[in-house]
Amino acid sequence: MSEAQRPLPRPTEITAGYWQAAAQGRLVVQGCRACGHRQFYPRTLCVACGSDQVEWAEVSAFGSIYTFTVNHRAPNAFMKARLPYVVAIVELDEGVRMMANIINAPPEAVAIGKRVRVVFEKASEDVSLPQFELID
Repeated sequence: MSEAQRPLPRPTEITAGYWQAAAQGRLVVQGCRACGHRQFYPRTLCVACGSDQVEWAEVSAFGSIYTFTVNHRAPNAFMKARLPYVVAIVELDEGVRMMANIINAPPEAVAIGKRVRVVFEKASEDVSLPQFELID
């Protein structure tokens, strides 16, 4: 990997379904068939009831910014070209929170409570990264 390449996720048996859906332009989280709880990040058991009956469920891909930070220092050469950039915790309409970048907006436009929608950034032939953009 050259310095300017983006570090990519390494799917595991537990996360493979999430990354496969993202590559198809779909956002999924785990849903429990036993109690109906939805969760993210992926796990082998439901954190609400302990059941192993978790499966992937597509979500609306809309939400609100729960919190965020503006990064002015990059962890790698790839992100240095994107400075400054926003990392946010997005609360999806389904109640699940996930971390992603807010893209296609200047950092000063980002605020807690603003509405966002998922967009997929193609990072390689096999990997698309869920990111979020502001909804006007």
